[in-house]
Amino acid sequence: MTGKPTDIVFIVERDDDLRARLSGYLSDSGFTVRGFSSAESFLASLPISGPACVVVDQHLSGLSGPDLQRQLLDNPVLAMVFITDSGDVSTVVQAMRDGAVDFLMKPIEADQLIAAVTRGLQKGKWAETKRQMRDTFLSRVEMLTARERQVAMRLVAGRSNKEIASELGTTEKTAKVHRGHVMAKLQVGSVAELIRLAEETRPSPIVPPAGNEPRIRS
Repeated sequence: MTGKPTDIVFIVERDDDLRARLSGYLSDSGFTVRGFSSAESFLASLPISGPACVVVDQHLSGLSGPDLQRQLLDNPVLAMVFITDSGDVSTVVQAMRDGAVDFLMKPIEADQLIAAVTRGLQKGKWAETKRQMRDTFLSRVEMLTARERQVAMRLVAGRSNKEIASELGTTEKTAKVHRGHVMAKLQVGSVAELIRLAEETRPSPIVPPAGNEPRIRS
């Protein structure tokens, strides 16, 4: 047993016999498997909650495997593993650039498929963890007052308390108070941690657009 019932794998393969064989490999290893004969039928089953791995044939009728991958680019919790019998170099390179976990050539061995799917699920779970961290951080940002957001934006931009006070037309003591409120509401222990979280959640309401950083008053 390699997988768990909570490890979901979708097989999108036009060949019924191959789809059944691949499903058997994965089911026998403990994964929960659902099969589809086309990209269109798989897309009709969306949305899917939680991370999963999609094993997809490059050469499907209708939407191809790469077409399906492009439609799922904004959903990184769905990791892609391609299978093919004639993958060209340019297609493989583009698929990998777009985040594919692996490109398996037919005939496919059970251990080869299981290893690729396991990596895909790990990738999907990590993407889900990052998404949850982003959602949590952004929900905390929503708790900031307008002035606290101004202070947070300047902290992310590397401003000191003195510079923040100057920009906002307040005292350094007041800037320190606002800074304390920002750190407490966002539940961060340092400015370095705040900057890291803000950068990881781009676009973020406390990360100014490039070329539009807060300026110090002259």
